[in-house]
Amino acid sequence: MEEGSGLRERKKAATRLALHEAALRLAAEQGLDRVTVEAIADAANVSRRTFSNYFSSKEEALFHGDTMRLRRLLELIHEQPSGAPPWTALSRAALLLTEETFLDADPDWLTQRRQLRGHPGLVAHQVAAYAMIEREVAAELATRLGGDDVALRSRVMAAAFLTTVRIAVQHWIDHPDRPLLDTVRAALGAAAPGTAG
Repeated sequence: MEEGSGLRERKKAATRLALHEAALRLAAEQGLDRVTVEAIADAANVSRRTFSNYFSSKEEALFHGDTMRLRRLLELIHEQPSGAPPWTALSRAALLLTEETFLDADPDWLTQRRQLRGHPGLVAHQVAAYAMIEREVAAELATRLGGDDVALRSRVMAAAFLTTVRIAVQHWIDHPDRPLLDTVRAALGAAAPGTAG
C-alpha cells in the first residue's frame, strides 16, 4: 500500500513539475500575458482540469519552483544545530540551498528569470509566498532567541533574512559576473546583525 501511494505522489510531483516547466517556457517565449492555462496544459500533455487540480492560476504554476525552494529553505533552517546563533543558522541554510538548487541550474533558467522579472502578476505571488514563509521562519527563530520581545525580534530578523536572500538572487540575475554563492554570502554578511555602520 505504501509503495502505491509513494508512486502516486511521485507521479503528482512529476505532473506539477511538468506544468511548472511548461509555464516557464511558454511565458519566456511568448510573454506572460499571452500565455493561457490551456496552452500550459497542452504543453504538459494534460487536460485543463488536471491543471486546475494542481494550480489555481498560471502565475501560481510559474511561481511553483520558487515556492518549493522556499519550503526547502525552511527545512534547512530547521535542520541547523539548535545552539547555532540565529543569523548563522539562517546563513548556513541559505548557502546550502544555493548550493543545492543553483550551482547546476539550467542556463535557460537565468534567461527565463530575466524575462519574467518584475511582472505584476508574479510580484503578487512572490510577496504572498515570502509573507507565508516569513511567519514560519520567524516561528523557528523564536525558538532560538532569548530575551525580551522575542516575537517582534524573530519577525524582524526573518523579514531581513528573506529580503537579503531575495535581493541577492535578483542582483545576481542582473549581474551574473560572479558565482551566485559568493553574492549570497556577501549579502548575508552585509546584512548580519551588528554590521551596520
